Amino acid sequence: MLAAAVALVDREGLAALTMRRLAADLGVEPMALYRYTAGKEALLDGLVETFFDEVNERLRTSAQQARADSGAVPEEPPWRAELRRIAQAFAYVVHAHPEILPVVATRPLAVPVARRPQSWLQLTEHVLAVLARAGFDDPTVLTVYRTFVAWTLGCLLVDKRQVVDDSAEPDLMLRLGLHRLPAADYPRLRALVPHFAEYDDERELAAGLDRLLSGLPEVPLDAFYRGGAP
Repeated sequence: MLAAAVALVDREGLAALTMRRLAADLGVEPMALYRYTAGKEALLDGLVETFFDEVNERLRTSAQQARADSGAVPEEPPWRAELRRIAQAFAYVVHAHPEILPVVATRPLAVPVARRPQSWLQLTEHVLAVLARAGFDDPTVLTVYRTFVAWTLGCLLVDKRQVVDDSAEPDLMLRLGLHRLPAADYPRLRALVPHFAEYDDERELAAGLDRLLSGLPEVPLDAFYRGGAP
């Protein structure tokens, strides 16, 4: 059922996700769905859980590949490398399910931490553990964690996709509907239009994360890291 819900949102957007529509896609009566879920709110939680399941699976797969390819001593503190790897896995799943990202960003905020999806809790625990093993004290662990999450989510949410006003219009200014903005009132916004088309969220995510992480304090590598990358 969750796979069908994800597929529906991928195809038609979050607004299309209703119990009636999902039942139609599955070929059952709407009431039959309530044997498996409490309702749409539970479905939204399921979308978040499925999303983080995919992130975690990608992390595990890439970690296995990294171990197989390792042999050289890393040139940077492994905690930075691990945060970059997590951000890349997160971005990959966002690209696979862009319509789910707003739910991923906001739904956990409506649920107490202890009741959030297990896959979300597992990834959060992993990030916190990586930072703690690196040698940060508890307050700094939380600061780095919040900074990392804020940048990763924010970069992928802001300008993730330009909202198109007229998809048939070849001119970018007209396609985005920005010609409706008076040039005298919004000169900088209009002047930057050509750069909107050049936006590469993966590049921006990596570059911004590098700048953020390079400004954070160094910590000595402990035995955990000397034994291998996390």
